[in-house]
Amino acid sequence: MSDEKCLKIGWAHRDVSVDGPIGIPGQFYLRISEGIIDPVTLTVLVVDDGADSVIFVSADMVVIRSYLLDQIREKTAKLNPAIPVEKILMNVTHAHTGPSHYASRNLFDDKISGSSTAYSGDYPCDIDMISGDEYRDFLSAKAAEAIAEAWDKRAPGGIAWGYGYATVGHSRRVVYFDDVSQRPDNVARPGMMVNGHGVMYGNTNDDNFSHYEAGTESFVNLLYTFDPNGELTGAIVNVPCPSQNSESEWKLSADFWHDTRTAIRKKFGNIFILPQCAAAGDLAPRILHYKKAQERRFRLKYGTDPEKTYREADARRDIAERITAAFEEVLGWAKKDIRTALPIKHIVETVELSKRLITREEMEAERAQLEELMKEPFKTDGTKVDRLIHNSILASRRNRCCQIISRYETQEAEPKLPMELHVLKIGDIAFASNRFELYMDYMHRMQARSPFEQTFIVQLAGTPGFDGGSYLATERGEANRGYSASLYCNQVSSKGGQELVEETVKILKEIY
Repeated sequence: MSDEKCLKIGWAHRDVSVDGPIGIPGQFYLRISEGIIDPVTLTVLVVDDGADSVIFVSADMVVIRSYLLDQIREKTAKLNPAIPVEKILMNVTHAHTGPSHYASRNLFDDKISGSSTAYSGDYPCDIDMISGDEYRDFLSAKAAEAIAEAWDKRAPGGIAWGYGYATVGHSRRVVYFDDVSQRPDNVARPGMMVNGHGVMYGNTNDDNFSHYEAGTESFVNLLYTFDPNGELTGAIVNVPCPSQNSESEWKLSADFWHDTRTAIRKKFGNIFILPQCAAAGDLAPRILHYKKAQERRFRLKYGTDPEKTYREADARRDIAERITAAFEEVLGWAKKDIRTALPIKHIVETVELSKRLITREEMEAERAQLEELMKEPFKTDGTKVDRLIHNSILASRRNRCCQIISRYETQEAEPKLPMELHVLKIGDIAFASNRFELYMDYMHRMQARSPFEQTFIVQLAGTPGFDGGSYLATERGEANRGYSASLYCNQVSSKGGQELVEETVKILKEIY
């Protein structure tokens, strides 16, 4: 193999936590941070063969939007014009305890869809905090610095890869024999969710519980990097599960990825860990039908207080131990085949995906719901936190109605949603990105038809522009409805999801 295919590898990372109060997105209500549980981290890995390259960037956050990727590329280019910034593939772990970088926009001008996040500026808020604009400027600068550092530190090295097993994500979509929206006790929640036979985090102790919509995914894909002496320097750890054990905390945290980094480094030294979330839009790190068994497990394993039925800390530690065990098992045999010279081919293109179209009836229902929500006043009494929660939920509900109306008005002229797609190979393995909380079935369709030995699917990857990640449900998800598979949550239809599969597979075959 020619010298130009010899691999060069560079790593860098930054702590991107902030001490001051800042918005925490990921719920219908806005939280404002009250400190730091553990560091929010941004990690960069550059792999270069002399002819092509990939710049992996991962951050402990919920989603990428508000031109964040554009600003990172712009600032990186200023630091070093030689860096091919279009090859930056940035993803987030979907930690619901990362700081907000969202731009403040007027409620009725905000066309983001599919997010449950409240936006500052949409409602009265008398709590001082670091704005999303300020933090995005800080974050993009730190990311650009780390990318430039990793690029400059490129040095000869090798990689190895493999897969192991660690069950982290479980189906979070519960399906019932009956349509729960028709139950006498069903309470409609305009601007929030539309349940049917499917319910996100539904009660499984129900006489009409039928099954989980999806199964689970136990594969963990791993790529290890080594220095010229064969010493381990870092790894990509690709797990099909969002990091949202601590999703309701009012403090910053990397969630179970902090525990995982700590556990891996305890065994293997202070190496770099770059987490990726594989397709997991319908998965979560929560057990729904086996809660009592889990409580006993944690009580006996970790000495949990019997009065506390569930602790996020126990769940995070338990997950970290499972991922670390897979990491160690795979490394044991993967390091027998360290490659120092492999071809890289990295394709970046914009794909157009069919939108989830809004019917006239749906639009008219949203207009009526919005009219009612506009009559509900913002809260002026109670504590600041009480007002923040109430008012941000009300704004979120109004906002989601506005989004549906806006989508209806623009969909005829704009029936497709553009998305930046990265598909790349490093020797016998491949990576493919998407901007969505992608349902697991789509990943299996891509991997099953991929010609590569292993295909890492990377969800919630950054795309240029103001917009960011939203759920992409399957055909069965659309039929069952429920949060993550409703008009509020899906900008792209299942037809568009299959278009994503077909385009990804086409490129995988072209570069093989």
